[in-house]
Amino acid sequence: MKKENLRDNMTNLELVLNMLAEATTTEISKENNPKTFADNKRIALKGGEIAGDTRKQIEEQTGKKIVSSQNAKILKEKNDKLKE
Repeated sequence: MKKENLRDNMTNLELVLNMLAEATTTEISKENNPKTFADNKRIALKGGEIAGDTRKQIEEQTGKKIVSSQNAKILKEKNDKLKE
């Protein structure tokens, strides 16, 4: 497999939840102005927790899993077959 970006193999909802975690972590960090690695880690975990809670709510409402069980190799193989 060629060098690929992880995000190239994510579904739209996976991307959105990833962006939510990043944006939430950034905003919490701006408000709390962490000084230590431990402070930054705590804030990052909080941002991820918020995105995780959102993922669970979406899955509960739709009855579908958000995180794809397919890996990049499987996605590439399917894409290659579609091109044939």
